[in-house]
Amino acid sequence: MQDISDKLIVALDVPTLEEAERFVKILIPEVHYFKIGIQLLSAYGPDAVRMVTRHGGQVFLDSKFHDIPNTVFQAVSASTGVACAIDFGPHVAVDSSGPSGIQGVLRAAIAPVFMMTVHIKGGKKMLQRAAMAAQEKAQELNIIKPYVVGVTVLTSDPPTEQTLEVVLDRAGLAKEAGLDGVVCSAHETKVLKEKFGRDFIIVNPGIRPKDYPADDQKRTATAQEALAAGADFIVVGRPILKADDPLKAAREIISACEIKKF
Repeated sequence: MQDISDKLIVALDVPTLEEAERFVKILIPEVHYFKIGIQLLSAYGPDAVRMVTRHGGQVFLDSKFHDIPNTVFQAVSASTGVACAIDFGPHVAVDSSGPSGIQGVLRAAIAPVFMMTVHIKGGKKMLQRAAMAAQEKAQELNIIKPYVVGVTVLTSDPPTEQTLEVVLDRAGLAKEAGLDGVVCSAHETKVLKEKFGRDFIIVNPGIRPKDYPADDQKRTATAQEALAAGADFIVVGRPILKADDPLKAAREIISACEIKKF
């Protein structure tokens, strides 16, 4: 069974690399995965990925690629290989024995980007090329292939009578195209899991503790609700980043979910 701590992704939605690194240092004892979105990616590029990896974490690259198929193929390929030649830091012993030796094993075990997003509205051909790019680049570099997941409907969009139907249609297209899963709200997760199976990865953003302000999110849920619905990963940002004690806030989310024994 996947540990609850391995389901939590903390969103580094902050303006500077220094602030992002401060949170990584605080949270790394408890948190293994960190989301880098377009804010940090636009300002710092691969350096943001390198920073997380240097401290022993892995990156959910929330780039939401949406362009012509060839451009997305190249972008996913580059993202799969980003920072793969980094210095792993003094806490990891690495030799130069090549892909089949210790260095190769460590690179496979610590693939910097473990998951990334594309936008399903880009169409089937684009999605197919995205899936192909991740597979081919991972094989070339001898690293674990990152999950490529498709964005269905943003959790900042208010619910309508058509939301579930739209999410189901887009998730179906993502699966047909060979993606590993989708990003959706917890409200659609149970239905998607029932329709597409346990191996189809579901990522839930918009996670808020009970009675926490929704901010600009419209379709929110608690961590317990998301995991009960079947989410494989939950993304939490402001409830942790804005807490007086971010590590305590992360631990409280994890322990509350552990009590439920998902």
